[in-house]
Amino acid sequence: MNAASKVVGAPEQLGTFLGIPITNTLLMSWVVVALLITVAVLIGKKLKLTPSRPQVLFEWLVEFVYDYIAEILESRELARKFFPYLCTIFLFIFTSNLIEFTPGIGSLGLVHGGEFIALLRSVNTDLNVTLMLAILSFLVIEITGIVVIGAVKYGGKFLNFRHGFIGFFVGIVEFFSEVARIIAFSFRLFGNVFAGEVLILVVTFFLPVVAPVPVMMFELFVGFVQAAIFALLTLFFIKIAIMEPH
Repeated sequence: MNAASKVVGAPEQLGTFLGIPITNTLLMSWVVVALLITVAVLIGKKLKLTPSRPQVLFEWLVEFVYDYIAEILESRELARKFFPYLCTIFLFIFTSNLIEFTPGIGSLGLVHGGEFIALLRSVNTDLNVTLMLAILSFLVIEITGIVVIGAVKYGGKFLNFRHGFIGFFVGIVEFFSEVARIIAFSFRLFGNVFAGEVLILVVTFFLPVVAPVPVMMFELFVGFVQAAIFALLTLFFIKIAIMEPH
């Protein structure tokens, strides 16, 4: 967290693999994925037919989220299909936000040409990552709409010739608002995480003894909220996409 100059801008490149640039945020994303897989395997091994209290709590939480998705989509079949994606994207974003305050993140690295390069950098401070997550959710939403209600009906939401010029104009506006979701998704997540890191750096500089801890706790809460918002917006936009056009 002490590499203030590395917070802004593109991620630093650590090297290449088969011509593919390896950046510190890409390396960090692998750490997050490895951590999630490890936790999933450990939890899976401890599941029993006669559940313990932690397992009961975990099962209740999973059932609550699943029922909520089914209620929003009005279909348990669709909930079964989208539950893994929505939970995965939430866990990835939240875990990325959670471990950004781990000692060594942003402070351990290499010195190359007299310039410090952090070995690991918070994933969501890389606009490339948040943009890719946004594009992924955008594709899921659009493809779902086409598959569920059909390409003709779904396209009719944007190319509406049945209600004259006004209907056509509204359809074009709807199309651009659909594409604008990519920007809204990516910049909302990137902006909040980036602002949080800048805030902590400033607070640490002026009040290094007591202020950073409560600010970090607040940023952990913000990280949870941002992960939840990203997943919920994806869910709500899926719901809108599968609605029949009027």
